[in-house]
Amino acid sequence: MEYIVSARKYRPTTFDTVVGQQALTTTLKNAVKSGKLAHAYLFCGPRGVGKTTCARIFAKAINCMSPTEDGEACGQCESCQAFNEQRSFNIFELDAASNNSVEHIKTLMEQTRIPPQVGKYKVFIIDEVHMLSTAAFNAFLKTLEEPPAHVIFILATTEKHKILPTILSRCQIYDFERMTVRNTIDHLKSVAEKEGISYEEEALAVIAEKADGGMRDALSIFDQAASFCQGNITYQKVIEDLNVLDSENYFQIIDLSIINKVADVMVLLNNVINKGFDGGLLIQGLAKHVRNVLMAKDPQTLPLLEVSDQQRQRYQEQAQKCETTFLYQALRLTNQCDINYRQSSNKRLLVELTLIEIAQITQPEEGPGSGRKPRRLKSLFKQLIQQTQPKTTVPQVAVAEPVESPSSVSTQSRTSRDSSASSVSSDSNIPSQPTANYSSSSRPQLKGKVGFSWNNLLKKGGEQRKMHIIPGTLSESDPNSKQGDEQQEFSQQDLELQWMSMCNRMPQKFSGIATRMKNMNPEILDFPHVEVVVENQLAMQQMEEIKGNIIKTLQVYLHNNSITLSMRVAEHQEQEKILSRRDQYELMEKENPSIMKLRELLSLELA
Repeated sequence: MEYIVSARKYRPTTFDTVVGQQALTTTLKNAVKSGKLAHAYLFCGPRGVGKTTCARIFAKAINCMSPTEDGEACGQCESCQAFNEQRSFNIFELDAASNNSVEHIKTLMEQTRIPPQVGKYKVFIIDEVHMLSTAAFNAFLKTLEEPPAHVIFILATTEKHKILPTILSRCQIYDFERMTVRNTIDHLKSVAEKEGISYEEEALAVIAEKADGGMRDALSIFDQAASFCQGNITYQKVIEDLNVLDSENYFQIIDLSIINKVADVMVLLNNVINKGFDGGLLIQGLAKHVRNVLMAKDPQTLPLLEVSDQQRQRYQEQAQKCETTFLYQALRLTNQCDINYRQSSNKRLLVELTLIEIAQITQPEEGPGSGRKPRRLKSLFKQLIQQTQPKTTVPQVAVAEPVESPSSVSTQSRTSRDSSASSVSSDSNIPSQPTANYSSSSRPQLKGKVGFSWNNLLKKGGEQRKMHIIPGTLSESDPNSKQGDEQQEFSQQDLELQWMSMCNRMPQKFSGIATRMKNMNPEILDFPHVEVVVENQLAMQQMEEIKGNIIKTLQVYLHNNSITLSMRVAEHQEQEKILSRRDQYELMEKENPSIMKLRELLSLELA
């Protein structure tokens, strides 16, 4: 006997046997009973949900000579027998993928002129109608709008958006729904019982999830699993045959994350990858699992779980152990990892970091009364850092930021230094640099990372902005504790060096005034008094707002608390003329006549 796949063998032949489309089939049966039939129908929806099947059943029912009371075909009359034996001349099926030209549509129009020999209607079922060309659609418009009285068109498509609006407006549109996991499982159970195949419901649930809403796909996978399992479909054999990651891994990851077992999660991840599964697949499955656990926490959202009854019970049990905030954070982390996975050059590390962060969500606070959660990934390496970190204090440097009044700078800067110093030593985890005493003649060269933590050290909240302390490379004698009696001498070169360093450390929002300040040349008039010549009045106003901070920064870096600063707008004769390129060249020729000779020798002209 010839073997027939389940998708064909158990294809519905009546409206009542169609799975998961009750509302739609009821409408079609009522249309058959009342005789109120439209001239054109459009069946659209995902693959494998019964569009073509319903079109055939509907075509058979409207041509039946003695339909039943509920609108089904009798199956006994000549028209039904001819349809069952595939010899009916009243029902035509066309594939628009291979008959999509204007010539094919013209041939179809000629066939519509011939009335049916048996039955009432000629039914034309056009599958994959979105494959018709634009010209074919336009040629089809007139006939579709006003066909002969004995003609009914049934169009089927999976891509409704590709059909012209003029076609849509001429059809009754029926949107088919995706198959739910529950409906798919129930149908697979009936097929398995008819075939005499034993099964586990969890195995059928895996097949239903793999089918992704398509009954034809589910039956095809069912045949594959039945062949592999030799008549006994079990959960373990199905996941082995379909190469599906066992959901038990997701339950274990969440259970281990709740109790912060990071090492066990890493071992589990390694076992999953060694089995040949991709890390991105694990993250996608984990995100779906966390979503299901979240849905299981509330009885109102429990029906949203498209799983078997046993799985639903497990989700409910795990939901009782998980806090809602933990699930929200885990969903956010898995979603972010899924977004970044394709662009990542080290995909495994990205997955590992994500799982580590998930496993640390419920980690307790760092200390009594700290009032804040620990930094992610910190506790894993905290002991190692403490063992390797030298027992020296981190040198610190005062960096000026604008405050509302210069008079309050001194008090605010002292308070900020004290608070920021403790913050740096506890949170930065930066190894201390060896320190030494520097004289004014051997100043330490400021490195590029001096101003790297401007934003990191800003206090949270609505406090007034103050002068902050950042790690630096000054001497072991802390300037913050001795600035009251420091009177060290400094040279013009030292002043210019610290002035430029201060400009480089200024935060982004002061980039404009910092650029102008780099072009200024502070001078020592009467030691330790410093004068700065400002370009214009606008720059003068901006510098007046941060004058107190500039003074305090120079005092700290130059180790002299008697420094004063005066600013004045440049006189007209002091302002440097901005030279154009031609002016620059002429100046070069004047200073070096050889340039003019070279230009004449090469016959060059100025642009």
